[in-house]
Amino acid sequence: MSSNYDLNRHLARYLKEEPFYAALSRHIEKYPTNRIPTAGVCINPDSGTFEMLYNPDFFEKLSDEEVMIVLKHEFMHLILEHVTGRMPDKSQMRMWNHATDLAINSEIFPKECKDSIKNLWDMCLLPGKAPYPDFVRGESADFYFDKIKEKQEEQGQGNGQGEGQGNGEGGGGSGQPQDGEGNGSGFDDHEGWGEDGKNPIPQEVRELAKERLRQAMNEAANEANRSGSWGTISQSMRKDIIKRLQSKVDWKKVLRYFIKTSQKADKQNSVRKINRRFPYIHAGRKTNRTAKIAISIDQSGSVSDNMLITFFAELDNLAELAEFTVIPFDDGVAEDKVYVWKKGQKKKAERVLCGGTNFDTPTKFVNERNFDGHIILTDMCAPKPIPSKCQRMWMTDEDNARNPYFKTNERVIAVEVKQRK
Repeated sequence: MSSNYDLNRHLARYLKEEPFYAALSRHIEKYPTNRIPTAGVCINPDSGTFEMLYNPDFFEKLSDEEVMIVLKHEFMHLILEHVTGRMPDKSQMRMWNHATDLAINSEIFPKECKDSIKNLWDMCLLPGKAPYPDFVRGESADFYFDKIKEKQEEQGQGNGQGEGQGNGEGGGGSGQPQDGEGNGSGFDDHEGWGEDGKNPIPQEVRELAKERLRQAMNEAANEANRSGSWGTISQSMRKDIIKRLQSKVDWKKVLRYFIKTSQKADKQNSVRKINRRFPYIHAGRKTNRTAKIAISIDQSGSVSDNMLITFFAELDNLAELAEFTVIPFDDGVAEDKVYVWKKGQKKKAERVLCGGTNFDTPTKFVNERNFDGHIILTDMCAPKPIPSKCQRMWMTDEDNARNPYFKTNERVIAVEVKQRK
């Protein structure tokens, strides 16, 4: 593996030319490796973070324009939720791999080949080019997936025995498209998507990654809007991204995400655990995660009983993930009422105060202690508080989330409060 290739030189160009991709790139860890022949993105099964693995020897052979296309291709797998979304049955993963590449490449490749991208053009899967010369551009991965299935069924007369199928991995006689030299198999690796049985991604980690991706894309969209340019992101793709970001947020998933990302990890080497990135070269890492979360409950008279009941009900479920310290407050903290909600415990909602609201008091209480995260359940009807030393999130009802008393860059989540008789 080459040790001289500098991927950061190309990434730096994004800062000038591609504001959206540049902002998204900052949320992706990048590792050189010779484990894969080209490049690929995946979810870290331990942390739920995104990683891009790339082979420096492959990148050294590419032109600058081809490098940019490969990077866009990998980032588009995340943007289009190919890594975090629902995937087909394991036996159909090869068809899905082809379908996602067709969808992305029809977006980022020019309609005609030119000398500066000829090497990549010859390698890539493109609608209108072998092995899919009759496919049209501009469709979704689901569309191409269905078309590929139809094509395979036709070639195998409906019995899965695709014409010209080889006996390589993934499927002689399976009716699946085959990867091999000269057949337009694509230029990236999808092994780390976790649905191949080799590196399964736990559902809890996948949900964490989904929320992390949503937050990263929201930041990237805001940065692109501030710069006045989305780079080469097409108008239709831009509309699709904004539409997905405006869809209703599952506040329970966001709450779980906040807790997971607040966790501090105690790591130690373990020879029994295989290192996922460098198997049998370095020892693995054994991780024990703990999270100390402060839950400040606004007990002022303007916070409804229904909101308290809704929030406590979800904390019952989240007590399986972390230990909470519940801090009742109104215009001051009721320190004699503060208690630790330990893992596995069940609690009922209760009101112990009923005064005004001052967000400085719970913030000072948390700042003076060793907490990893601070969640405040409130109606937001008080002045903006002092800064928090740990990450802080606000949870309120939908009306106050839309029209808060103060502006903040911190996360504000609307809780769906059901009316109870």
